[in-house]
Order: sequence, then structure tokens, then C-alpha cells
Amino acid sequence: MMKLRLDYNNMMEEFVGEYGLSKKDFEKIAPKFAPAAAAMKEKRANGAMDWRDLPHNQNEVVKDILDYAAKIRDEVEYFVLLGIGGSALGPMAVHQALQHPFYNDLPRGKRGPKFYIADNVDPERLTYLFQVVDISKCLFNVVSKSGATSETMSQLMIVKKMLESAIGKEKAKERIVATTDAKVGNLIKIAADEGYKTFIIPTGVGGRFSLLSPVGLLPAAICGIDIKGLLEGAAFMDELCNEDEVFENPAYAYAALNYAALCKGANICVMMPYADKLKYISDWYVQLWAESLGKKYDNDGNVVNVGPTPIKALGATDQHAQVQLFAEGPFDKFVVFVGVDKFHEDIEIPKIFGDMPNIGFLGGHTHGALLKTEQMATEFAIMKSGKMNMTITLPEVNAHTLGQLLYMFEVATGFMGELMNINAFDQPGVEEGKNATYAMMGHPGYEEKKKELDGAPDKKKEYMID
Repeated sequence: MMKLRLDYNNMMEEFVGEYGLSKKDFEKIAPKFAPAAAAMKEKRANGAMDWRDLPHNQNEVVKDILDYAAKIRDEVEYFVLLGIGGSALGPMAVHQALQHPFYNDLPRGKRGPKFYIADNVDPERLTYLFQVVDISKCLFNVVSKSGATSETMSQLMIVKKMLESAIGKEKAKERIVATTDAKVGNLIKIAADEGYKTFIIPTGVGGRFSLLSPVGLLPAAICGIDIKGLLEGAAFMDELCNEDEVFENPAYAYAALNYAALCKGANICVMMPYADKLKYISDWYVQLWAESLGKKYDNDGNVVNVGPTPIKALGATDQHAQVQLFAEGPFDKFVVFVGVDKFHEDIEIPKIFGDMPNIGFLGGHTHGALLKTEQMATEFAIMKSGKMNMTITLPEVNAHTLGQLLYMFEVATGFMGELMNINAFDQPGVEEGKNATYAMMGHPGYEEKKKELDGAPDKKKEYMID
């Protein structure tokens, strides 16, 4: 059984010196461990973490997805996902990890429909997308649990009109598939009225925890990814995460290390995979960590303004960009390296330029060995500089190991929330911006918010540079 590994030696004081974690640091936070583990069990039992059941309870859903994917895959040339936030970042991360990196450029026999994600409302982006796809050959997957996501629903409105103009209203119904809540919101009503094929996001599954639901499974299946393997990997990790002992539970251990580092003053977590396949895992992780753990209030109503800041990097690319800061900058961050034991492909470097020792030494090695060596060297350099770092290693990147990694991060997020005494499953800071948008765009029912916005102080000319 392929199993990911977590090495946190370089988080410890013994390796990095005074800015590392000591046994005393863990003794200080240890009283939080048992209550946090108990809270995780209680929340799961009471339906507050239904996303934890996704690896186990979707047999019928998976069958429906696979049947639909098999039917539609050969009928369309382009598959366009309309979504934002978790509805886009998760599918993007899975596709990058498990498909050919130049998937859309492969000949038709080696891929499914070309895959595009429209995750913003920049008018140029969508306009240019329609310049490279033939809308009459497109399938659109509109993803919004609330059915009120302004960005996504505006895209649906545009696409619906364009499709109906191009292929007629009846045919257009077959080219839009909705992923949404079973009962609540505009999208489920629209889907029922229009006759769109619909996949359901379970009620207790929030956006950033929805990757292992139809939100992520449908796009993956249509592009030919092994969604059963993804869920099996997550189920395997779920077994490991049932352990109450923190440092025998990969997710709890990861959260505890992050919390100890936060208490030590290292409030910035750098997610740095050393594999292009895992590049967008960092983007997905940034949303998961930031939206879940950045909170103004704790569970007792106290103003705390807490939250670790996640940032993304990519090895070896960012060795030539951000690593200078990580190594010699302030002691306010630590690095999470994500490495891979075995790549699916490798390239040998020719033995040429032997008369130039500073590059000739590369000859005879492989790019895989070079990348792995650079990862190890960067781990050493960061450690030598007295900065904390840890390493997660996947035996290889496949559906099973990716399912493990994604699920581990989700459980770690929940446990981190318990350690911080905050609600990891809401996002009130996001809602304020949404409400302000609704008010400014004339959404009925937001008149009071509009008055509040109109009452904002006028900007001063003295603070503007024309």
C-alpha cells in the first residue's frame, strides 16, 4: 500500500536551533490535544463535518458520474467549468496532478474533451475563451452550492444565452450540467425548470471541503481521471486519522506542528511542492487554510484576529525567487516541502560539455535526480539558516496518494481550528464583501447595506497620485 510520509525533524530545536520547536513547546499546547480530538469526533457524529464521509458514502453518486462521463465524453470537444473558490481550485489541482501536463494539446484519442476553468469575471478572460472554443461543441458545468454566487451565476446567464442562440434551446439543455445543493438556492430551481442534468453537493459539505464530492469528481471523471482511486486514497487516510494520539495521526500531527509554530511566532506557512504535478495543490491549500483559519472572533466571542498565512512556492522554480527570503529573512515562517519518490517519466542529461566542469558534472544524471537533490539541498539550507521546515513525501503521484494528501490537509484544517478555538467552517469575512457587491449591483433586499456604503467617507485628494 502506497502511503505518504511526514518528516518533521527540521521543525525541532535540535536541528534548527533556538527558533525551532522544543519539547517544552509541545508540553504547553498538549492540554489542548484531547479536547480538540474529542471535538472532532463530536462534530463528525453530529453532522458538522459531513465532508469526512465523502470517501465512504458515494457509491451511487460515483456510478452516476461515471455513467454520465462515459456518455458525454465523446459528444463534446470542450468541457468548461464555471465556478470560483473551492469549486475551481480543487478540480484544477486534481487535473494538474493526475493528467498529462499538456492535456489539451494531446490528440483526441489520448484525452477527453479539452478542459477549461472560468474562475473569474474578468471580461477579457471569458471573451478570449469563446475565441478558442466552439460553443456548439461545449459542455458547461456550472458549480455553485448556494446558486447565488454572483461570478458563477453571471457566467451561466451569459453561456445560456449563447448556447441557445448557437444550437437551440432544447439542445442547449443537454450542454449544461449543474452541481449544487439538493434543495436550497437558485441553481437547483433553474436546473429543474430548464431540465439540466444535476449532481448534488451534500448539505453539510462546504465549498472548500467539497473537492471529494461531485464538485471535483465530475470534472475529473469527464477528463478520464480515476475517481474511485482518489476516494480510496482518502478512505485510507481517514482510517489513519481515526487515531486520537496526535503524533500517530498524520493530520493531527501536521496541525499540531503548525499550531506550535504559530505559538512560536512563525505565522507564515510556505507550501512548496517539488513536482509540477502538485503545483496547484498549493493554490487549493492556500484557500483551505486561509479561509478556514483566518478569523476575527474565537468560539467564545472574543476578538482575536488570528490566522496563519499560507503562501505558495514551487521547487525548483522558487529557489530562484523566494528561497532567499525563506533562508535569510525573518523567523516568521516555515516551509512545508512536498516531495515525490518516483516520477512517472524521467530524462537523462547527456554527458557533454565535459570541458566545462561547472556544468559538465550534470552529465549522466537525470532530471528526476536533480530535482530531488535540489529539494534535499534546499531543506538542508533552510535548516542550516535556523528556519523550520518539514517534508511530506508521496511514493508517487497517483489517484490513491493524492486522495491521501487532500484528505489529510482537510482533517488537519479542522483540528487546527479546534486548537485555535475558532470555527474553521465559516467565512464571515468573505460574506461582507459579497453583501457589499450585492448592494452596489442593485440586489433586492440589500438597500440598508447600500445606504451604509453610500455613507462611507469620501476619499481625500491629498492621498491620491494622478
